[in-house]
Amino acid sequence: MSAVLHRIRSAPRTRPRLGVVDVLALGVLALVALAIVAPGVLAPADPLEAVPGGTLQPPGSAGLFGTDYLGRDVLSRIVHGTGRTVLASSIAVAIGLGAGSALGLIAAYFGGWADAVVSRVVDVLLSIPGLLLSMVVVVALGFGSTNAAIAVGVASIAAFARLMRSEVLRVRELGFVESARHLGVRPWAVLLRHVLPNSAAPVLSMTALQFGNAILWIAALSFLGYGAPPPLPEWGLLVSEGRGYLSSSPWLTLLPGLVIVATVVAISRVSALIAETRRTRP
Repeated sequence: MSAVLHRIRSAPRTRPRLGVVDVLALGVLALVALAIVAPGVLAPADPLEAVPGGTLQPPGSAGLFGTDYLGRDVLSRIVHGTGRTVLASSIAVAIGLGAGSALGLIAAYFGGWADAVVSRVVDVLLSIPGLLLSMVVVVALGFGSTNAAIAVGVASIAAFARLMRSEVLRVRELGFVESARHLGVRPWAVLLRHVLPNSAAPVLSMTALQFGNAILWIAALSFLGYGAPPPLPEWGLLVSEGRGYLSSSPWLTLLPGLVIVATVVAISRVSALIAETRRTRP
């Protein structure tokens, strides 16, 4: 029996191979990154320039994605709106990761009244749908991309706090943590040097998935009018502007929506690929 277990443990683990879907996902994220860093490379036209004589031109005749009701190039508006949407999503994830991890870490490690208070707060946040909570917060703060990002970040705190709390509860009972306590290491030193580094991996893995959710929520808030004010391009706002022309010019809504879906699916696929690579790492 021991020989069999030794063979299983010593057998080389194969790394996952990239399939067609994985390559497509990486390509989509590469285009998103290029749109953020150098939007003029993908779309040299001015996203705010209106051409009265070229309104509602279909894709192909006046640009790859056509023009909108003011004659503005749709591709340029999507490309130049990428940075604003991704930046807002990054701020939201950073707020949720930072605040949620800190709350979960303190609650699980110290327990007692700290755990009780944090757990009740997390329960309240989890009882409210994330998008609804984001709408309430952004209405209280005021409209704009930054306030929308803060609202989405507040709504994602509970998910990070719950996962971090469960990981810390597992790690704090391990032998090396108990040994550090018995050796007289200060509680905050044990927390930062031993507990946090060994609890962070699952939370960081969740960050990629939460980033996709943040893009959807930011786009939804922008669609409802809580994001960047017109004429600034933002993905959700572009979908909202095209809904009045669905019967005559459906590409105004369809193309920005497909970009949002493709980006979120690509992020989910790449995050799953990273998690699979970590599991099969020898």
